[in-house]
Amino acid sequence: MARYINRKRLYALRKGISFEFLHFERAPAVLIQSSEPHKMKPFVLLSLLALYALTISARSTFPLGPFKDILKPRNDGYDQHNQKIKPKVVIISMFDPEAQVWYGIPEFNVLAHNVSVIGFSPLFPDAHCTKDGSICQITTGEAEINAATTITSLVLSPSFDLTSTYFMIAGIAGVNPKRATIGGITFARFAVQVALQFEIDAREKPANFSTGYFPQGSDSPNEYPQSIYGTEVFEVNDALRKLAVGFAKTAKLTDSELSQTVRKRYATTPAFKAGAEPPSVVECDTATADVFYSGTLLADRFDNTSTLFTNGSAAYCTTQQEDNATLEALMRGASRGLVDFSRIIILRAGSDFERPPQGEDAISNLLGDSGAFDSSLANIHLAGVKVVEGIVAGWDRTFKNGVKPQNYIGDIFGTLGGVPNFGPGSIFGGKPAASGNKLRRRYY
Repeated sequence: MARYINRKRLYALRKGISFEFLHFERAPAVLIQSSEPHKMKPFVLLSLLALYALTISARSTFPLGPFKDILKPRNDGYDQHNQKIKPKVVIISMFDPEAQVWYGIPEFNVLAHNVSVIGFSPLFPDAHCTKDGSICQITTGEAEINAATTITSLVLSPSFDLTSTYFMIAGIAGVNPKRATIGGITFARFAVQVALQFEIDAREKPANFSTGYFPQGSDSPNEYPQSIYGTEVFEVNDALRKLAVGFAKTAKLTDSELSQTVRKRYATTPAFKAGAEPPSVVECDTATADVFYSGTLLADRFDNTSTLFTNGSAAYCTTQQEDNATLEALMRGASRGLVDFSRIIILRAGSDFERPPQGEDAISNLLGDSGAFDSSLANIHLAGVKVVEGIVAGWDRTFKNGVKPQNYIGDIFGTLGGVPNFGPGSIFGGKPAASGNKLRRRYY
């Protein structure tokens, strides 16, 4: 996501995006009028046959037929022999500023080949890849629906073989000053869908409730959810995360004077010591919510939700709008052998604090300038490129055959096999969910 409201007016209306419009010849329209509607069917049939004949004749202009030509993915030069692109790394951006940090860089050129993918956002219709196809970059669009749709389209695209691909989510996020700081780089093991709860307006909450949010199927904010959808928590490969952290720590992160000034306002609160520190690389976890929130009450609630949903395992430090959706789409692909869920990295750079310093209000924090937007984007590249280069350089030695996870990986249901130590445990008995396996949903 982009935890970035209208500063710079959506990056000058998504600067640099161009729109390509499809043009095709239109068959002449036939207007059929009749005072006897019951006699219209033969005329309609004849008209459809005539339209079909026009379509066939159009093959001289469109060798594959006009509609097949429109739906055919565009591939600028790579797939000349119907060979699938098999990237070693796919970089996942969420909106244009995050994508732009990967274009025109000295390390590699992901604009060498552009492949249109059916189902991608109309704002970001192409996957961008290096000449040899080893590194690709895509942009999902912001928030959960865009992320899920784009990643599903990528996983199912006939243009790619993603069975050995590493996926690096690389975006900006709001940051919790208790664990990290603006401009800093975080790598998550857990992603928690914190807004998947009951909600009542906090002004109408019961006197014994600390918040208007409480888990679905429960009766109070601190009770574990009794109604579970399956996307509440994901856990990724911690061994891979540690390798990524090692690569990222070799980068020299950038900073801004305004960010340094903003951090000083957090230094007076001992609990915000991490927020007052210069940018660094931190291992901590991420919260997903379409709600773009700000303020101590909501931030504390979602911090508690992350702890509750993971049985105390998650250390919440960033908030964004896409990751659980991205992970669900990848997990469904993994359940059919299309991707490897152990090859996922979640990198988020802090662009703003999700709560104000002591004595300041939430609205000023939300709408104010943290000074870290540009530096957080720059640090996505500075740290992220070290991860990408590390994977590619160490491919044969370390990454080709995969990094074996030592922890559980997957969703709250245990869909890929194994038993999560959060939630109800595996609902498939510790085995991968079989195709066609039908479970009756429980309602409470």
